[in-house]
Amino acid sequence: MTIRQIDLRGKVLSKAEYKKLIPRGNFSVADAMVKIQPTLDIVKNASENDLKKLCLEFDGISPKSIRVEKSELVTALAELDPKIRAALELAITQVKKVAQDQIPEGKTTQVIDGGIVDRKWVAVDRVGLYVPGGIASYPSSVIMNVVPAQAAGVKSIAVASPPQKENGGLPNKIILATCQLLGVTELYAIGGAQAVAMFAYGVKDVCESVDMVTGPGNIYVAAAKRALRGIIGIDSEAGPTEIAILADESALPADVAADLISQAEHDVMAAAVLVTNSQKLIDNLLPELEKRVTQTKHRERILKSLSGAQSAVILVDSIDQGVDVINAYAPEHLELLLADATQRSKQIRNAGAIFLERFSPVSLGDYAAGSNHVLPTGGCACHSSGLSVNTFMRNISVIHYSESAFNKIALDVITLANSEDLPAHGEAIKSRLE
Repeated sequence: MTIRQIDLRGKVLSKAEYKKLIPRGNFSVADAMVKIQPTLDIVKNASENDLKKLCLEFDGISPKSIRVEKSELVTALAELDPKIRAALELAITQVKKVAQDQIPEGKTTQVIDGGIVDRKWVAVDRVGLYVPGGIASYPSSVIMNVVPAQAAGVKSIAVASPPQKENGGLPNKIILATCQLLGVTELYAIGGAQAVAMFAYGVKDVCESVDMVTGPGNIYVAAAKRALRGIIGIDSEAGPTEIAILADESALPADVAADLISQAEHDVMAAAVLVTNSQKLIDNLLPELEKRVTQTKHRERILKSLSGAQSAVILVDSIDQGVDVINAYAPEHLELLLADATQRSKQIRNAGAIFLERFSPVSLGDYAAGSNHVLPTGGCACHSSGLSVNTFMRNISVIHYSESAFNKIALDVITLANSEDLPAHGEAIKSRLE
């Protein structure tokens, strides 16, 4: 097994220069947008039969019905392994605790005597939540999407997940059960770009259009979200998963290897990156990776991920330089396996989520830490945040000025309007002074 090694010692580079050297997957959302356009065109004026044909083409099975019957959800929950149910309920409880504390509060600002601006928060009316189901199915993503939407007060919630051959054209059984646990009854057996397009455009007698689509997915889901943004709101373009680990000589090679492998397990395009100032850690890591990869279930997928262009071990002069590399890379998941992890975390500006020290691995956040695992990828963490209650809410300003407050600033508003050559704006003020 080979994982690329990059030596940045002795180099003092700008953020832009680091970005050119740090590994990225050789995939392009722009290229994927071209590929999915015919699918988007079909869905725009589709019938349910058209959607079923797309399912057959992309997932190898045509569901009996695109919308899943509620009885299927009830049955799936009744048949769920009690241990899995208990684990799901724990995860739901943990994520709910964090979501409840994210609910924003309105605020009133008195600008001048008699002039106030209220800021109120309003939930999105209807959302479409995407749950992946290609190489693997993710009931945890149902929790991560649904819980913050419910906490925000979204009244209409729909979930889409690809149909599975092994489940007769229904989504994964645990996904069905998780929807039932959360009280979500609107579930659709459809995946990929076609699911995003169905949510955006709506399909008569199948699914009403939504205001926003959230959730992780493959490159084609990300491309559909980009293509349809404006028709719908989106959370971010969540593509193949990424883990970056910033570690010093205090890190245990077994932990580093296990954590890199854990995210490589998702997808052959998943990115696994170690940044360290310790050559000793690298020397001990490589045989540990070899050993663990051969012992794990999805070794072929993991090997392709670790040996791909998107993965690497990066050697730096110091942890200070390592911080600069991480801030340039802006990883989805960042582990700090450092002697001073808490202090160093204050220097990290660009990351989807930060996991501190040995007992806070990314896998904890994937399921039950309470944080959300729907996070920005592909460097988008430098401008976007992970999914939260705030994703599903908008703030609206409510302005109320009394006559006396209006009179105090009227002439200044007229002056500004005239300076922009918008005299009708000024006339709207003058009419109230007359």
